[in-house]
Amino acid sequence: MNWSHVFWQVPYKVCMDGWNGLGDFLYKTVFGFIYQRSWKILWPAFGETVYMMLLSTILSYIIGLALGVVLVVTRKNGIKPMPRLNMVLGTVVNFLRSIPFIILLVMLLDTTLAVTGRMTGTVTISFPLTISAFPYVARMVEGSLMEVDGGVIEAAKAMGSSTWQIVHKVLLPEAKPSLINGFAICMTTILGYTTMASVAAGGGLGATAVVYGLSYRQYDIMYAASILLVVLVQIITMLGTSLSRKHDHRIR
Repeated sequence: MNWSHVFWQVPYKVCMDGWNGLGDFLYKTVFGFIYQRSWKILWPAFGETVYMMLLSTILSYIIGLALGVVLVVTRKNGIKPMPRLNMVLGTVVNFLRSIPFIILLVMLLDTTLAVTGRMTGTVTISFPLTISAFPYVARMVEGSLMEVDGGVIEAAKAMGSSTWQIVHKVLLPEAKPSLINGFAICMTTILGYTTMASVAAGGGLGATAVVYGLSYRQYDIMYAASILLVVLVQIITMLGTSLSRKHDHRIR
């Protein structure tokens, strides 16, 4: 498409046909071109991104939630202090968090092959994404649970509640708004990681933007993929904020 021709046609269409004419012109040229040329590429990539993001987020949050609870329960002044276990788990979490995803992706190539049977692909890339994200989730969950009022926990202890009951009926419900917000943050973080999945041929919008923008110089596809990523982040953020506020008993 001759984009300079489209650009110079804009003021002409406004003068001759008004804003409705301009809208019709843009729809038939720019948006029609993007749909015909780009959407056939972007739609499968969009599906791959959502699949990787959801699968990795769910797995990493399940592992991270359990690990975060253990870190809170076993801390020095926790419900059931176990300092040595807490130190070991904390060291492992800090170690994994300190490794950049792109390096961890390469380090886990052989492990990924052993676990999934492949070293590339959308499903395969979810494994290193999960390994990279769950330590981050664990610390986020730990921080959320630490915000719970200690008086509520002490009251539950005084009533003879077990450790599991305190976690299940006190800690998690009280920290629910923060946990929901953390889930949304985790999802957007993993969405950013999927961009680097192109190194392992993971696919998705990030890989599409990198490959078509850097290798093929097809910048319209690159920009369209980037815009879709931005839209996804905004939707996730708004949903996370809305659900967090809905479950926050302090807001009425």
